[in-house]
Amino acid sequence: MYSQTDLITDLRRILHQTQQQSYQNVNTLMLNAYWQMGKRIVQEEQAGRQRAVYNRKTLQLISSELSEEFGKGFSVDNLENMRRFYLVYSKSETVFRNSESSFRLSWSHYLQLIKVQLEEQRLFYEIEALQNAWSVRELKRQIQTGLYERLISQRSPQEVLALSTKGLELQTARDLVKDPYVLEFLGLKNNNSFSENELEEAIINKLEHFLLELGKGFTFVARQKRISIEARHFYIDLVFYNRLLRCFVLIDLKIGELQHQDLGQIQMYVNFYDRFVKLKEENKTIGIVLCQSKNDTLVEITLPEDNDQIFASRYQTVLPTKEELQKLLEK
Repeated sequence: MYSQTDLITDLRRILHQTQQQSYQNVNTLMLNAYWQMGKRIVQEEQAGRQRAVYNRKTLQLISSELSEEFGKGFSVDNLENMRRFYLVYSKSETVFRNSESSFRLSWSHYLQLIKVQLEEQRLFYEIEALQNAWSVRELKRQIQTGLYERLISQRSPQEVLALSTKGLELQTARDLVKDPYVLEFLGLKNNNSFSENELEEAIINKLEHFLLELGKGFTFVARQKRISIEARHFYIDLVFYNRLLRCFVLIDLKIGELQHQDLGQIQMYVNFYDRFVKLKEENKTIGIVLCQSKNDTLVEITLPEDNDQIFASRYQTVLPTKEELQKLLEK
């Protein structure tokens, strides 16, 4: 039999669900209206011509009339955004939206997305923002750090295509590894002026940000995790667990250029976890050495040909430049 507390809990749940549905409905209606307004403005500008002649005076007139009747939200800049919103999404192929009636993010999210030039990139970020419930701030950061460019540099054409239709799906160890990792939120200079201990401390202090940079499904387990082999003790810098791949992820931090012995060290950590820590039903442990620079040939020769557990990735403590992101695309 229900108590009064149970009754109130259920009533609150009903109201919260209704409020959320109401917000979603209002948001969808507003976005549809903006899309339709953008479409009408474009149609008026084109007037049957293939190429529209942009007319800011038209938008100034519209802004004045609509602002007087409907209040804020119809500045020239916002009308310009509506126009661009329609132009960008008039032929979208995203699996989440087959028509203009299915926009599911906020207007502020779409203001960030319409700045992304390539459609496949834009679709990827839209899917990821939906699946991971990214805030506008996080979406903007992921675009600025070139998440898409960093992911495609290690993928086949078929895998790249999947990113813009399904988003990032974690199926193998390689799917969760990025190169480089962008750690601009740590506030460290992009040089050797900090130690490994300072790098680790900065990551712990910004652990929430670091988890977002790692990606989907990560939970923090330990720092400086001690493992003992007979009378010797070793300390793993950072230990995480990925719920989606159901495995431990060990991270070793290095300053400067990667050395072959660094790969041997992380291999030993991974072997220890596979043999003495992980459960039978869990998948093989993944080891990642984060370094400032590396020689890809050295990494390839040092690791076994069938390696699917040990990875070496670079990290940088400043945002990548447009030139760096372009190089990743070309690669």
